[in-house]
Amino acid sequence: MEPNTDEYNTEECGDPVKQLKLAPGMTADMLVRAIGGAGAYNGGALAQAADIYEAMLRDEKATKFFGLAGAMVPAGMGGVVSDLIERGHIDILVSTGANLTHDTIEAIGCHHYHGTSVCDDIELRHEEINRIYDIFLPDEAFIRLEEFMQDCLSELPDKTTITISGLLRHIGEHLDHGILATAAKCDVPVYCPAIQDSMLGMQFWFYNQMHHITVDAFGDMKDIIDRCYAAERAGAFLVGGGVPKNFIFQNKLITPTGFDYAVQLTGDRPDLGGLSGATLTEAQSWGKINEDAAAVTVYGDATINLPLIAAAVLERMDQD
Repeated sequence: MEPNTDEYNTEECGDPVKQLKLAPGMTADMLVRAIGGAGAYNGGALAQAADIYEAMLRDEKATKFFGLAGAMVPAGMGGVVSDLIERGHIDILVSTGANLTHDTIEAIGCHHYHGTSVCDDIELRHEEINRIYDIFLPDEAFIRLEEFMQDCLSELPDKTTITISGLLRHIGEHLDHGILATAAKCDVPVYCPAIQDSMLGMQFWFYNQMHHITVDAFGDMKDIIDRCYAAERAGAFLVGGGVPKNFIFQNKLITPTGFDYAVQLTGDRPDLGGLSGATLTEAQSWGKINEDAAAVTVYGDATINLPLIAAAVLERMDQD
């Protein structure tokens, strides 16, 4: 007996949910589109994020900002960011100092290692191993980082004044792969307004005890603000929040218009008042995001959502 659907009132409903079907050989984009057909919860948001991100990349008049917070490089996401820079999908990168520290560690030949979150951290300290949830990083990496940084900084003449982005470019020019190296090669500015809050900042401080290099902490403000004013349209892809998110939003805030596209990947709650969990609609109340902007927040682990969104959209772009 066929069910009688006439009794159901669907006038106030949207499109029907499509049961997700998996098939051997599905590509990343095929999976994301199938998830979008189901369209529920954060799966639906993920599919929407891919559409918005694609539109951002296809908009030739849009300046593309990328915010990188959280321990993404230790988790292997630095390669995704490097690839996006190399493909021209990032015009301006704003990062935490920690991600750039770990990027440099990887670029000088050190590695982060699979560990476990179920362990004796006191024992790890005795073994000179640092833990980032389930990732291990030996102290030896920081010894090698110090050696590299002291050599790299020695090429800056004493009494030099340099911006933070200039310092990061200098470091990137002395590396052959990674985020900073790729950004330097592709002439993409990297801003890190809280670089002091990292081992890169600490290494600079150590070096400068015997030298006289000045880092102009406000020098990047004019550059990024000029870029914000020059942007006919603008899009932001935010991994996490914190300083990178705020630095991107606050500098665009002082221009006549906000962002036209915005994708936020976060696992934080909005009701605690922190910026990392603040919704993109909240940003509209400040004028950081335009009223008619295409914007979505995807809640969940960025080590899943970032590569899936990026891979799906790269597939779409490569089909042109």
